[in-house]
Amino acid sequence: MDRSQKEALVSNLNGAFNEANLVVITQQSGLSVAEVTQLRRRILEAGASYKVTQNRLTRLALSGTKFEALKPMFTGPTAVAFSVDPVAAAKVCVEFANKNEKLTIVGGALGEKELSPGQVNELAKLPSLDELRGKLIGVLQAPATKLAGVAQAPAATLARVFSAYASKETAA
Repeated sequence: MDRSQKEALVSNLNGAFNEANLVVITQQSGLSVAEVTQLRRRILEAGASYKVTQNRLTRLALSGTKFEALKPMFTGPTAVAFSVDPVAAAKVCVEFANKNEKLTIVGGALGEKELSPGQVNELAKLPSLDELRGKLIGVLQAPATKLAGVAQAPAATLARVFSAYASKETAA
């Protein structure tokens, strides 16, 4: 990789770090190409990104971002997952790491708060933004549904009463 390619990579990574709300740092030793491809596919489906880069270039890209404190974590065979959703990258990485011993969570950061591997695992247990939005919409729609049911109940009851009187009249 020549100098201009390295500069472009650092610039792209820096832009990605500036947009992201969550960064998860992983170490991967012995992952096959198929396993890495599977991990990347899952991360992309969750709306996050995953990059295996040179540690030195990643530390340069972290400069000037809210994740600058993560620089010491970049040693050894590391990769970084990042997402705008504060849970997406953590969910996928933790799920994959639980199924595959070759991937370990080193740490991460949510905004400016640095996270330990245990905190990343706890973060992964939280619902994603889409799940929370779905629950919120369900909660907001429930009262309207109940109100419609209550409003229809008296009319239905009256109809049944009239029907009962009508059938009583015809039987007599």
